[in-house]
Amino acid sequence: MSVYKSSKGVEMIAIDSGKIAAMVAQMRSAVATVQAPISPVIVGPTKGSVDFGQVFKAQMDQVNALHQDAEKLGQRFSLGDDSVNLSDVMIASQKSSIAMQTTIQARNKLVTAYHDIMNMQV
Repeated sequence: MSVYKSSKGVEMIAIDSGKIAAMVAQMRSAVATVQAPISPVIVGPTKGSVDFGQVFKAQMDQVNALHQDAEKLGQRFSLGDDSVNLSDVMIASQKSSIAMQTTIQARNKLVTAYHDIMNMQV
């Protein structure tokens, strides 16, 4: 971006289209990363059944990995690593936060369902 004066004395700003194209490419790559396919469900010992414990552990491991990645990116950015962009840090942080919120909401639904079943009269 450069600033220059027009013939009428008004300051004009010239925008570098190369920088805009680079920013658009960076945003597209971030969107492609976010839209990555979700890991498959782990199938239990019998065909067609799902082991809840394995699925729960896999989900918790995924949430933990997202949190650790966000922490590492944040630390690298704070230490001045030029290969880490602020947008990457913010995206990783938001992905981690959303994964944690989703896990908490699923847990709350499971606890509510458990209480409902336990309070049923037989």
